[in-house]
Amino acid sequence: MLFMNDQRWLSQNFFIFFFTWGVYLQYWSGWLSEAKGLSVSEVSLIMGFGLVARAISTMFVFPFAARYLSAKKLTHFLVISALIAAALYIPFNHFIALFLITMVFSLFYPSLLPAVESSASTLVQQGKVHYGKSRSYGSISFVISVLILSMIVGYFGEDAILWCMITYLAIMLGLQAMPAPEVLNVKPTVEDRSQQFSMKSLWKIKGFPVVMVLAILLQGSLASYYNYSYIYLQQYLEVNPFYIGMILNIAVIFEILFFLKVDHLFSRWRTSSLFLLAAAGSTLRWVMIFVFPNVWVFILSQTLHALAFAMAHYAFVQYITRNLPKQQLSNAQGLYSALAMSLSAAVLTLFGGFLYEITPGLAFLGMIVFTVPAIIIVLLTKKVYQY
Repeated sequence: MLFMNDQRWLSQNFFIFFFTWGVYLQYWSGWLSEAKGLSVSEVSLIMGFGLVARAISTMFVFPFAARYLSAKKLTHFLVISALIAAALYIPFNHFIALFLITMVFSLFYPSLLPAVESSASTLVQQGKVHYGKSRSYGSISFVISVLILSMIVGYFGEDAILWCMITYLAIMLGLQAMPAPEVLNVKPTVEDRSQQFSMKSLWKIKGFPVVMVLAILLQGSLASYYNYSYIYLQQYLEVNPFYIGMILNIAVIFEILFFLKVDHLFSRWRTSSLFLLAAAGSTLRWVMIFVFPNVWVFILSQTLHALAFAMAHYAFVQYITRNLPKQQLSNAQGLYSALAMSLSAAVLTLFGGFLYEITPGLAFLGMIVFTVPAIIIVLLTKKVYQY
């Protein structure tokens, strides 16, 4: 019964967090532009600096707080802070005020992702949950969130985006009142804060630097897909906007299917093998889009999102769960969120934009400058580091 309760608790937390994440990733820029009246350049500036604040928070602020607060209290603190920051948006429409509020919001809200992931890693390490099963609820909720919000915005307008975020964060805060697994209530000790568990010492763990580099390369290689797929389908392949959302959701559907089955199919695989398959699948995906610039091949390439994103993500989680002590999980998740999910994507977005101006398909092919080196690194290091 305890196992099922822990599994259900984690699934619920993934579900509600990714409900908010759907609002943030898909609609936040549009909300700033349409509801707050900012220009595209002003929105770009705010979101760009927001990514920097997000990286600083997840790399330094989140791991530091995790050394003094239990996972339960840390998540509770982040939800309250994010909710307050979101509410601050309500009365302001001026660029400077919105810029400052976004910096504050970016310091707290994005850290909820590594917080939930760290809790998941801790529970998996304790042998109480299947990661993929609970993580699939996050992907499912992301799809539902985007679909629901599209209908709400269509009826009430862009102003509803902020109110949806505030509502979802309030629901998440309500869930924090529920009893959490006991291991997540344990406060870090003085020994847990010792130098041996610092972020610097994390890099001395055998294999970790290699695994982090692979995660950075593979997650960063998704930059063009995340930023240019919509305009590529609409402007270059001339797909009706009505169908674009359906096409993009194919990737998420295969991501969900992967997470539902991954614990049964790949739990005994070595991390290096998972990364190798992810890098090969990602490389194939970008080559397909470039060589065959038509909508049907693009749709087929969407199935490879299960490898390009989901398997690379699972490989990192599997490695830290198997090889890192509990005290280092927050440090690892903070670095992963900052370097692999934020900064690398920001750099590759600029690179992809430059290539897109040359020819749209080249923006996708250009991502193999990250995926091919990932393949080479795995082949050269898997025997040396035994990961």
